[in-house]
Amino acid sequence: MAILGSIIKGIIDLQGVFSSEVNHVETQHNELKKLLNKAKDTQFGKYYNFEAILNADNIEKAFADAVPYFDYDQINDAWWHKLHEGETDVTWPGELSYFALSSGTTGKTSKRIPVTDDMVDAIRSSGIKQVLSLNNFDFPADFFEKEIMMLGSSTDLEENNEFLEGEISGISASNIPFWFKGYYKPGENIAKIDDWDDRVQRIAERAKDWDIGALSGIPSWIELMLQKVIDYHNLDNIHEIWPNLTVYTSGGVAFGPYEKSFHALMGKPVTVIDTYLASEGYMATQVRPETDAMQLNTEQGIYFEFVPFKPEYINPDGSLSQDAPVVTLSDVELNQDYVLIISTVSGAWRYLIGDTIEFTDVERAEIKITGRTKFFLNTVGSQLSVNKMDDAMKGLEERFDTQITEYTICAKRGEDDEFYHFWYIGADNQNLNEDEVAEALDNLLKEANKNYKVARSKALHGVKVKIINPEMFHEWNAENKKKGGQIKMERVMGEDKFETWENFINKN
Repeated sequence: MAILGSIIKGIIDLQGVFSSEVNHVETQHNELKKLLNKAKDTQFGKYYNFEAILNADNIEKAFADAVPYFDYDQINDAWWHKLHEGETDVTWPGELSYFALSSGTTGKTSKRIPVTDDMVDAIRSSGIKQVLSLNNFDFPADFFEKEIMMLGSSTDLEENNEFLEGEISGISASNIPFWFKGYYKPGENIAKIDDWDDRVQRIAERAKDWDIGALSGIPSWIELMLQKVIDYHNLDNIHEIWPNLTVYTSGGVAFGPYEKSFHALMGKPVTVIDTYLASEGYMATQVRPETDAMQLNTEQGIYFEFVPFKPEYINPDGSLSQDAPVVTLSDVELNQDYVLIISTVSGAWRYLIGDTIEFTDVERAEIKITGRTKFFLNTVGSQLSVNKMDDAMKGLEERFDTQITEYTICAKRGEDDEFYHFWYIGADNQNLNEDEVAEALDNLLKEANKNYKVARSKALHGVKVKIINPEMFHEWNAENKKKGGQIKMERVMGEDKFETWENFINKN
């Protein structure tokens, strides 16, 4: 009998019994008050008069009226740059320990996002919430004795002046509780290896020594790691070496495009749990098996606001128009895409994280990520969001019996000076007829999006498709950023970046 596992499961079950339903609107109101109160004496808090906001009859409205929207460049240029110059109490009280480096899906230059000790604690609390929610999934007791493979960026953080810098997954892994270290794989020594290929090679060499019950990481890099282990040990599937693998905690991007290829590496079903951890904080986690939607972490150091996602509110660079209306959790609606705005214990204020979401259950504060503001393709009125593109890829997988894990798209004029959508699709079958794929893709998007259908009848002249090896997307990331960690492929490119991309593809 799994005695330790039974004890852990018993604690989780007991927590589930005694935990009451959360009133997310009320907790968000309290979270905003705590944020404002703690930061009222910072430079930012004094400039925007947090004291007056706290005394207002409607704190949420007073906050939205007083503080503008910020994207990274705006808040960094106005405030966060002072942190690098040694100033304290800038947008959050106290000294700072970490900066999260995030190039995300745009360019080589890393953003340097403050990570306070309060944020480290908030991420840890959200992680505990995720563990406690396993009570809802009814896993057997012995599952809680298995090891957990967390595949993030290197935990060997770099020193820069008085700060430590790295990706948020590396910062989080370097702060795991002492009691968890026995479960954590690949372990501290391997996790510190900065070179992705070297780290994965070491994982493959040690794989037979571990009894992995759960995986955690971005789907594309998890798949590459699993394939490396399978190839190294000459296996048919990953369960031949990790027979007790039961759970995969996905995050960073939507799991949908990777679902087919991921399960092809398995020998038996695995429960997939979605999470939403960004460089700016741990936003949400799936807490129920009945849905793949994620519940916002409304009690862990983040206050959320929501701007209806409409073209007229989005500037050409993906930032928000300052006159874009905002709603709080009490006023959101179903079937509406929203731009996510956050204020956090790391001193981000009314911050445009760049993601769009929709609510699947308002009372439970459950959401799905629908795309990125910069990946919203509205050239000639097509109004395509990433979730529509992802759905189309799944349709192509079914239609052509293939696996599609990566893609990118650009809207630009062709040789005839007409507008086209140019797609590069990473499929395991590179012998597909590109004209047939283009026609099927065009029809799928027409069926899914009335705005796209209208655009196709007017200014959008057609669809052009190139089928390439999915490995080319990984090599592109390696050349332009690096492999592994939080690095994600850009789904929509501007014309300049797309020209560079096409030159890379033609060269290779």
